[in-house]
Amino acid sequence: MSSNIVRERPQPVSLSLRSGLTKDAWAAYVAEGLGTFGLVFAGCGAIMIDSLSQGAITHVGVGLVFGLIITVMIYTFGHMSGAHFNPAVTLAFVVARHFPLQRLIGYWTAQLLGAWLAAGCLRLLLGDVATLGTTIPAGNGGVWQSFGLETLLTFFLMVVIMAMATDTRAVGQAAALAIGATVGLEALFAGPICGASMNPARSLGPALMSWTWTAQWIYILGPMLGAISGALLYRWLRSASQLQSVVYASTESADTLPAQEEKTYV
Repeated sequence: MSSNIVRERPQPVSLSLRSGLTKDAWAAYVAEGLGTFGLVFAGCGAIMIDSLSQGAITHVGVGLVFGLIITVMIYTFGHMSGAHFNPAVTLAFVVARHFPLQRLIGYWTAQLLGAWLAAGCLRLLLGDVATLGTTIPAGNGGVWQSFGLETLLTFFLMVVIMAMATDTRAVGQAAALAIGATVGLEALFAGPICGASMNPARSLGPALMSWTWTAQWIYILGPMLGAISGALLYRWLRSASQLQSVVYASTESADTLPAQEEKTYV
């Protein structure tokens, strides 16, 4: 779920290519598709099995499954594709100039295809249960309540992703844990209201397979808006922080110069 979830700067060669369906590009697309497949298969599968087993997994268990599968998929495919697994994250990286525009459609296609195939496998294995884990607004506040939650949840998720993926001051090996924990945490507290999708592919895959279209615009527009806002805000914060560090370092150097110059030239 980032331009490189483990670290943006040492990006694999495939993400630095300018254009073309090269071998490396196809590897990145396949990795994105597999990662998104794993996310939907495990996460939505947990929702379905919880329904079939009359609550054996529980809401807490479902939230943990989403957080853990994201962590595992990031460690597995982060060095191949950057481990976005989320169209909103990919778009936000493009807007923030951390990912090439030429790869946007390829990543979106891979992510949506992976989510749709995962939903199909779940339907084949478990049947048409719990609308295949499709996200549907469930709070008393209606669609706008869920829209606001999806936007804010994705905003904070994207801030975490930007910090771990684009800032050299962050600890890269902890990125998967930080992002997975964020997904799990947000799913735990907001899942019963809005579904805590934060990911258009995660919502559209089951929706397409189950043909459930109740307010699905929320799970497209909300995450897109939240991710772009989070990416741009963190880019500004990082620039401001780095500028402050430079100014502070310059001030410290200036404070030591007069004494040094006086000693040398008097």
